[in-house]
Amino acid sequence: MKGNGMSKREMISQKKEKKTKKKKRFLVSVNVLGSAGPLRFLVDEEDEVSVVIDTALRAYAREDRFPVLGLHARNFLLYSASSGFNALIPQEKIGSVEGRDFLLCKKEQLSSENEGRGETRARRGHGWKAWLLKPFKLHDLITSIKP
Repeated sequence: MKGNGMSKREMISQKKEKKTKKKKRFLVSVNVLGSAGPLRFLVDEEDEVSVVIDTALRAYAREDRFPVLGLHARNFLLYSASSGFNALIPQEKIGSVEGRDFLLCKKEQLSSENEGRGETRARRGHGWKAWLLKPFKLHDLITSIKP
């Protein structure tokens, strides 16, 4: 026994508990759409997807890669390479996702100028149906040409 009242066996078991309490880390590979090769870095199993996006963007910027993306994680989506077309939820734990390969894509954002125009288009019926039916409205074109 040592001066603190613990036996050697107790000290060893305490050290093992500390080791098991450590966070599990693993290597992830993040491909950025339009970039030349993946980013590889370690993440904690308990990290959220938003933290992984932020880490990937910082690593991307640190390596001076092109195209320049920016540092706002909310403007990006992370997809698992093995789980299909659904983007991962930013609050989801990265350890709960199967696979360690991911794809980082920038969200499609409409400018404020186009947003208003898009709403107007939807109200007027300028969707894919209108485009498809356009050839059948030939009589409108003919009547507009006549004097």
